[in-house]
Amino acid sequence: MSQPSLTTDVTHRLVSTPAGRTHLVEQGTGPLVLLVHGFPEFWYSWRHQLPALAAAGYRAVAIDVRGYGRSSRPAPVSAYRMLELVADNVAVVEALGAETAVIVGHDWGSTIAANSALTRPDVFRAVGLLSVPYTPPGGPRPSEVFAQLGGDEEFYVSYFQAPGRAEAEIEPDVRGWLAGFYAALSADTMPAPGAPDPHFVSRGGTLRDRFPAGRLPAWLSDDDLAVYAEEFERTGMSGALNRYRNMDRDWEDLAAFHGRPITQPSLFLGGALDASTTWLTAAIHAYPATLPGLVASHILDGCGHWIQQERRDQVNRILTDWLAALPG
Repeated sequence: MSQPSLTTDVTHRLVSTPAGRTHLVEQGTGPLVLLVHGFPEFWYSWRHQLPALAAAGYRAVAIDVRGYGRSSRPAPVSAYRMLELVADNVAVVEALGAETAVIVGHDWGSTIAANSALTRPDVFRAVGLLSVPYTPPGGPRPSEVFAQLGGDEEFYVSYFQAPGRAEAEIEPDVRGWLAGFYAALSADTMPAPGAPDPHFVSRGGTLRDRFPAGRLPAWLSDDDLAVYAEEFERTGMSGALNRYRNMDRDWEDLAAFHGRPITQPSLFLGGALDASTTWLTAAIHAYPATLPGLVASHILDGCGHWIQQERRDQVNRILTDWLAALPG
């Protein structure tokens, strides 16, 4: 299937990384800006940012995180721990002939970007975080926290833990599941206040039981959905879901960084209707201590989770203004 013309001027490359190979898409020349997607997406979620950043004088590079797209998909679940993903990002920067980069991430990509900046400040000179606020490593063990959420219902992160369980729900109808998941977290199609929360699963039920049906969000065309569905039909979902299955390992691996702030120049963007942002309001309020280099923080009214696609022009303006103000 041909992809929309928005992506025709990009260059696809495969580079050697600890994952095996990492697929990336780049556009433009200038200082390197590394774009890291979240779940369940791949480099394509940055299709609106690549040309905008290139036009502003940057070398914009969107990767497929290991387990996604055309990047390698190692078999062991433990291969998807955070420090492995950080190592992939460092290797991408080196493979592109750069010494440093600005890193920007959305959803899981926000957490990957934050931990890349935290653990490798020598490589990542600034960090932009979309939708998921920064919280320093540490605190209670993640699996214990998630198990306590929802009462008689099961939080989606806990639901994703057992290999094969979520795959059995998603893979028989990837296109339909993705359409519902994207709609459930988009401002114009998410369930009304008071409706059952799509982040939780009824005992014996599935996530898709609570997805809205029959209408795609405004940001997602049929062609865009086909691109996403085609990729996940080809790869399967295990590589993507394995990120969730390493949160306790991350907690252990990052013990030396528990409680540490990120000191590089930073940016946060969140949607006012996005649970990923609103649930972590306390983390945003803690930014003077946890992100002392914060340049700007924006909460976009009427915006859901897929922020760089729902509000592409606004996000592009904020990103390019922030990048232009960074030192050196």
